[in-house]
Amino acid sequence: MPNAKQIITDPPADCSLCERLVAYRRDNEAAYPEYFNAPAPSFGPAKAALLIVGLAPGVHGANRTGRPFTGDYAGDLLYATLNKYGFANDRFRADPKDGLKLFGAMVTNAVRCVPPQNKPVGAEIRACRPFLINQIDALKQLKAIVCLGRIAHDSTLAALGLKAKDAPFGHGAVHPVPSRKITLFDSYHCSRYNTNTRRLTPEMFESVFASVRDAVDKG
Repeated sequence: MPNAKQIITDPPADCSLCERLVAYRRDNEAAYPEYFNAPAPSFGPAKAALLIVGLAPGVHGANRTGRPFTGDYAGDLLYATLNKYGFANDRFRADPKDGLKLFGAMVTNAVRCVPPQNKPVGAEIRACRPFLINQIDALKQLKAIVCLGRIAHDSTLAALGLKAKDAPFGHGAVHPVPSRKITLFDSYHCSRYNTNTRRLTPEMFESVFASVRDAVDKG
């Protein structure tokens, strides 16, 4: 049994909170027995000043590799951008054994298990939120959170006890949270769909992280 004071930031490998996601995980275990097929843990150092919150693992991405944003296109843009702004080294090869390291940054998801069609339902987002709350609380040096997409934004607001009307989502939006001494930054999700349709360009994405870099450096 864990110590009562221990902060549980990652679900157990056999998490059973969401019936639909458990069933889908079992389907993937049968179809792809070599995959990770478990809730994807957060990735990054415990002293991170920046937390990046995505949506959920992709079936052939983090559900395959066990590392957030690893194995599908979204990670190519994310980790290249983190490298450009000094939050990562240049070792990302979409393989958890690639030697990738994050510097002062952590990556996680609002929902830790892969959902069918990459679309978690509200009950699943709420069921997973305690892990997001705990992850935020565990980062004692946290200064900034980047929310990739509306679901990540809304779940992060709820985790912080904020109301959506007080911090509406929008690409490039910046929301100071004085009570927590952190700042929220919004971006469209770095999915292939968003980049292919030019809803999100690399320049737009980098602009967000340029602002994040300044905020983290200024404290």
